[in-house]
Amino acid sequence: MTSAVAVENLGHAFDGRTVLAELSFAVPAGCFFTIIGPNGSGKTTLLKLLVGLLRPQTGGIALLGRALHAHSARQLAQTMAYVPQSVPATFAFTVQQVVLMGRAPHLGLLGLEGAADLELARDAMRLADVAHLAGRRLDQLSGGEQQRVFIARAICQQPKILLLDEPTAALDLAHQVAVMDLMERLKREQGITIVMVSHDLNLAAMYADQILLLDQGRLAGLGPPAAVLDFALLEKVYGCPLLVDQSPLGDYPRVHLVPGRYLMPRSS
Repeated sequence: MTSAVAVENLGHAFDGRTVLAELSFAVPAGCFFTIIGPNGSGKTTLLKLLVGLLRPQTGGIALLGRALHAHSARQLAQTMAYVPQSVPATFAFTVQQVVLMGRAPHLGLLGLEGAADLELARDAMRLADVAHLAGRRLDQLSGGEQQRVFIARAICQQPKILLLDEPTAALDLAHQVAVMDLMERLKREQGITIVMVSHDLNLAAMYADQILLLDQGRLAGLGPPAAVLDFALLEKVYGCPLLVDQSPLGDYPRVHLVPGRYLMPRSS
């Protein structure tokens, strides 16, 4: 089966500082693929390379069996949607207008949306729980609401591959679960490949089919959650004490931070 994303010997540096080195992996089509790692490990840079915002300095990337650079900008936009960590929200578009922007890669020469495009936007807003905000201006919304609007825009784009950078970071607990459940639903019902960067190891454990662990720009672990979320490996990469046990909710690991007070000698 063709991989949705294939990366071979990928390398990138900024001002002579290596950010990614000799990175190779493949994302199966229809997979929920989560990228984890400490701050500065190269996660966001990797995502920007995958979406074409940065050009690889070494190595290559293929999307659906075709080199990334061989896709036109329009073809990329019809294939992939990208939700960054944050998007400037100073422009005074309404939520519905922002979500409809996701239809741009599919419109004709005149760039005019039709009734079908509007219905797709309404469906996307309902899925992302922002339909009640349709007439509000984006710059009037909270950070979490804005994030859900951009997720709705990505859904409206109807991509084959959806890339998200920390999509739950600005969300409350209820909306974190709602967004993750939505990603799972898009994968299951529409066959969309989900590639997500996350700092939340427990969300990754619950939802990911495959996890890629980065350490200083290099591959430190790749596989199902039970294989990658190993306490010895995580302690080595993150440099802090951790406890990993079995989640009571299912057959996947659960990661706990160990506060310093529990490491101190007990007074007698």
